[in-house]
Order: sequence, then structure tokens, then C-alpha cells
Amino acid sequence: MADRFSAHADSPEAPATAPYPIVPSDTVELPQVPKGIYVGTGGDLTLRGMRGSADVTYRNLPDASYIAVRAQYVRATGTTATNLIAEA
Repeated sequence: MADRFSAHADSPEAPATAPYPIVPSDTVELPQVPKGIYVGTGGDLTLRGMRGSADVTYRNLPDASYIAVRAQYVRATGTTATNLIAEA
């Protein structure tokens, strides 16, 4: 299939080219740092940013929301949101 955008550089604002499902874990890093996270079913999302020194919790996220954050971890503890997709 032809890709009209193959000559364009990837950027944080560009559409995701390799999204993947997120399985929250208290110890395992995400396999690739995403541009952001899509939240299918709302709730709380606890994560550590790529350059963060502590976890933060985004509270009361609605269904079908998007967080523009480059996360290194998405923690199981404190995360109640589900159907999470990394926008990579």
C-alpha cells in the first residue's frame, strides 16, 4: 500500500503509526514510549512520565479520552481506567 506521508518526519503531533494495547504493570516499563494514551473506559490512570521522578494520577478521566503524555510506566496500582491504547 502506498504511504503518501512516508517522506514526512514523525513528531508528537503526527498520527500514531504503531498503536498498541497497554497492560498496566507496577514493575514493567511500556515497550515503547508513546505520544499519548487513549482511554477507552474512563477512570483513574496512574503513570510515570518519561522524565518523571514520581508517579502521578490523572483522576476521573471520561470514556474515550486522550492524554498527551509520554509515559514510561502505566501502573496497575491506582489505575481503574481500562481499554488503554498507546499512541506510538
